[in-house]
Amino acid sequence: MLITIKSILAETKSELVSSGIETDDFELRLLLSAATGTDIKTMPRNQMDISREQFAKFKFMISERKQHKPVDKILGYRGFYKYDFSVSTDVLTPRPDTEILVENAIKAAQNNNYNHILELGVGSGCIIISILAELKHADGEGVDISPQALQIAQRNAENIGVSSRIKLRCADWFDNDFNNNFNRKFDLIVSNPPYINTNEIKTLAREVSGYDPMLALDGGSDGLASYRRIAEIAPLLLETGGMLFLEIGEGQGADVIDIFSRQGLYYEQSFNDLSGIQRCITFKK
Repeated sequence: MLITIKSILAETKSELVSSGIETDDFELRLLLSAATGTDIKTMPRNQMDISREQFAKFKFMISERKQHKPVDKILGYRGFYKYDFSVSTDVLTPRPDTEILVENAIKAAQNNNYNHILELGVGSGCIIISILAELKHADGEGVDISPQALQIAQRNAENIGVSSRIKLRCADWFDNDFNNNFNRKFDLIVSNPPYINTNEIKTLAREVSGYDPMLALDGGSDGLASYRRIAEIAPLLLETGGMLFLEIGEGQGADVIDIFSRQGLYYEQSFNDLSGIQRCITFKK
């Protein structure tokens, strides 16, 4: 069947707006390209011939989007830093603001010749895999409490070509013997821990609260529970001269600096996200 792309996009956008979903032509073209197996870069601008099965697949994707399912969770992948990462509802959607942490962690590793990296709360693996892909001689370990998340991280490590340099393990950093999982220390530790106040989760967009795992969102009654625990374990896992890179929530900077300073780590620097909000904090041992 021959479709006029402009009219299909306009009609679909109207349907989504009626369901309370804000979208744009690029998102809709992404879904259409996935449904038809067409590279979005070469997709026709005006008309294209698609099968009824392909059109039905596109309409099914739109029905999922009407339920506030994020586009990346519909597609099964998300672009982050320089790569596409497999995602599902078992992992946090990689977000552009987190690239700030990745970019600056890579710079620090290059400047200090860091080669052994640990990520706490690996999720899709987008942080540590992006770092290892740039640091060709580095190796790393990634920890997550979710076996399903680790399966996705393993797939991403294989797809991006770093699986031989990363070890993934299932563990809970709140366990008393957590540090016994490791037989070495690390030059660099990175983490984007859960930092949303428990009471605030119900106010989040349905795209987040309904499709990102609660384990990756809920930071306890004040959003700082994971930071307190990481502050206890990280100093014992860091080499002297090593660095810790943390993503934080809006307005948490002063509290996080205080938590880690009390554990003997020295505040180094912070970096703002694309909206000018303090988003990444670094410490040194």
